[in-house]
Amino acid sequence: MAAYGLYTHIASNKTRSVLLLAGLFVLVYVMVFAGALLAEVLTHHNSTVDYYLKAAWRDMYAAIPVATIGAVAWIIVAYFFHQKIIDLVTGGRDVTRAQQPRLYNQLENLCISRGIPMPKLKVMESPALNAFATGLNPRQYAITVTTGLLANLDDAEVEAVLGHELTHIRNGDVQLMVVAVIIAGVVGFFGELFFRIFFHNSPTGRGSSSSSGDRKGGGGAIIAVLIAVALIALSWFLSQVVRFALSRSREFLADAGSVELTKNPDAMISALRKIENRGELPGATSAVMEMCVDNPRAGFADLFATHPSVDARVKALVKFAGGRDPGPLALPEDAPATDETTELPTHGPWSDTPAPSAPPPAPGGQAKPLPGPLPIPGPFPGPWGRH
Repeated sequence: MAAYGLYTHIASNKTRSVLLLAGLFVLVYVMVFAGALLAEVLTHHNSTVDYYLKAAWRDMYAAIPVATIGAVAWIIVAYFFHQKIIDLVTGGRDVTRAQQPRLYNQLENLCISRGIPMPKLKVMESPALNAFATGLNPRQYAITVTTGLLANLDDAEVEAVLGHELTHIRNGDVQLMVVAVIIAGVVGFFGELFFRIFFHNSPTGRGSSSSSGDRKGGGGAIIAVLIAVALIALSWFLSQVVRFALSRSREFLADAGSVELTKNPDAMISALRKIENRGELPGATSAVMEMCVDNPRAGFADLFATHPSVDARVKALVKFAGGRDPGPLALPEDAPATDETTELPTHGPWSDTPAPSAPPPAPGGQAKPLPGPLPIPGPFPGPWGRH
């Protein structure tokens, strides 16, 4: 089978996926330890830091089997149902050749040209211009495109976008992103759960009428709470870094893979220029946006942005693929609207209504006046008429 992309990149993605899954269990155990610290503080208010740490270690060892089973169950649920969850969030629906013959045929031709199993094809109702690929194995792979993208891109540009998403599937980027989302999801869920439980039952707000012994022991509880909060915050931060640390070179490689599939770098460039700053999916989570062709949600000064800028991607295609950059492109609906006060001509060389001719002169020698204002004809049929 012919291959495209870089073998080293594909192998690296597989290795990263395994490491990320192993890291998931480590983060879960850290969260369990932090939760055990908070539980000990809630049940023993007047103990020392040393007692809280030792008790939390004992609790964590006892809870490791349950935590492991929970993490495995989370992975299984995500493995089998992540696509349904994404479809519920985005509103994507499966389409057939009869429903979208143009789109279906384009994807099928690309897959046949490289011997790639054809993924499912989905369309979501949205004016945004974007597309994304999902799935963890060949039976789950799917490519979703928006109706806005289909309405504003021509056939060559749509084909380039499909080639981009097929490259993500082939290179293993999709699997890596799904695994990263699983990790961020489970850590974020338990982190929020611990914060809600603790801060709604915090012993610090039970009044100030405590004994001197309570005040003496309260220092250990406060330190233990700070350690637990720091561990939870660190776990959440690492789960987010996992998503942001995914090499942004995957987008450059996907653009290159699209050019290799379609042999048309100009189409990929013009597609990126049209999608630029028009890809925001209202209501979509950040995890979904990270899978898209372009993610307009930039990070802090582009440091944590999940996608390189469109300008950088276009420059790479111009430099290495010989494409031509037309610069920022306007969509048809972005064109300035016609001034409502401007009177449309009622006749002319492109009108379907002939110009009114003056009536013949009356016997007295004076021409009869023309009738009042003529109605504007409509609709305007023909190739130059108003649609």
